[in-house]
Amino acid sequence: MINWNNLDTLKSYEKLKAVKRLNLVEAMSGAQGAERVGKYSVPMAAGLTFNYASKEVDDDILSALKELAEEAQLTEKYQALYEGEVINTGEKRMVLHQLTRGQLGKDVMADGVNKREFYENEQKRIAEFAEKVHSGEIANASGEKFTTVVQIGIGGSDLGPRAMYLALENWAKKHDTFKMEAKFISNVDPDDASSVLNSIDVAHSLFILVSKSGTTLETLTNQSFVMDALRKAGLDPAKHMIAVTSETSPLAHSDDFITAFYMDDYIGGRYSSTSGVGGAVLSLAFGPKVFADFLQGAAEEDKLSAESDLLKNPAMLDALIGVYERNVLGYPSTAVLPYSQALSRFPAHLQQLDMESNGKSVNRFGEPVDYVTGPVIFGEPGTNGQHSFYQLLHQGTDIVPLQFIGFRNSQIRNDVDIQDSTSQQKLCANVAAQIVAFACGKSDENLNKNFKGGRPSSIIVGSELDPKALGALLAHFENKVMFQGFVWNINSFDQEGVQLGKTLAKKVLAHETDGALAAYSRLLNI
Repeated sequence: MINWNNLDTLKSYEKLKAVKRLNLVEAMSGAQGAERVGKYSVPMAAGLTFNYASKEVDDDILSALKELAEEAQLTEKYQALYEGEVINTGEKRMVLHQLTRGQLGKDVMADGVNKREFYENEQKRIAEFAEKVHSGEIANASGEKFTTVVQIGIGGSDLGPRAMYLALENWAKKHDTFKMEAKFISNVDPDDASSVLNSIDVAHSLFILVSKSGTTLETLTNQSFVMDALRKAGLDPAKHMIAVTSETSPLAHSDDFITAFYMDDYIGGRYSSTSGVGGAVLSLAFGPKVFADFLQGAAEEDKLSAESDLLKNPAMLDALIGVYERNVLGYPSTAVLPYSQALSRFPAHLQQLDMESNGKSVNRFGEPVDYVTGPVIFGEPGTNGQHSFYQLLHQGTDIVPLQFIGFRNSQIRNDVDIQDSTSQQKLCANVAAQIVAFACGKSDENLNKNFKGGRPSSIIVGSELDPKALGALLAHFENKVMFQGFVWNINSFDQEGVQLGKTLAKKVLAHETDGALAAYSRLLNI
């Protein structure tokens, strides 16, 4: 039987708080630091490795975290999720995004259909459509091939797919799988849509409208913006647009689209990159095979997340170390630092994934919790971030846990040797240097030049960022967020916090305001 209890009621949590804290500076200095790098490492899927040697943990703390994982029943709760129990208590829904890339347990039936078969069928339909577009069987009114695909969506319909596209764009070009350039329109700011439309040839562009409900204000506004541009160019919008939506949405059977691909209410937007939301744009941009490999990497990582041994489960381990940092050590934020320009938008995606999921102050039953939950997430690719906010990370008053991501090889493999090292070697050297600098610091009598150290970090490292590695990386963080939500006993799969602003915005547009809202409306000339 699964018990859903608050973190502060668990005996293992009290035990964890009593464990002696590690002196990270001492632990990572000299030979014992080298020993830790070899010891505190766990394999991930697709050849990746999660190394946590520079985290503030030792065997005693890991033993306490293992007890917490067992008492919180993390393995059992994950199984309940992927076998279709109602885990999203706020919206009374199952949570099935893992089912888009594989099946770990028994069949999940809902709405009278086998959900794994439903997702596979939609993936097959998307693949067939993409191949017809690439071959020219589906073309524009002049019989010419579409060369650009533009995704119209916001939130999870933009951040994840955009980050995944950018992550694989150069890899696809290098491996001759680049089919179509992709652009994204998300913000209701008219300059966003205008900028994209001004950068493309609309006559050779295919637009994907993504909205599960078919009622998202920003997305429908941008749809109208695009349709107006197509008409002004003398084109029929219905021959340039497809939809990704639910079968019950007003978009599902509309004559405004070439076709529609379907999603359902069991996959939240921020978890939808492996559904049709990411599948359509990635399959059109890179081909169905690349998307299939991406799904395979995610499926392999999902399988690892079902491992009951904490030290063999990278996502669960990452999650519990994060809980320790947040609830015992009191660190308020986490920085995600990919040393890969291809992952330039990955931190933005993780901001939504983590903060929209676990930015909660009530538990699964709507009761206030008396402990902190999700951290603030931010980040920037290295080495750019080093010249931006690393000053605060090294010498600021707050300690910020760090999650590095690095690859031994670049995607394009185009490099130069300057001062006896390549650019890729310089990039990797900076990763290694930063991890040790944050952990060990440097003493100096001049306090302005003194580095206290003791700044914890982990690194996910691999050979190259390819589709399987990207899928594994995505699933790792999705499952990390899930496990942390389980520990905090919160619902990681709804997002009521985004609703109030939307409601008030509608009142402003309807001129149904008073007080401060009316005053701000006048200030903005609405």
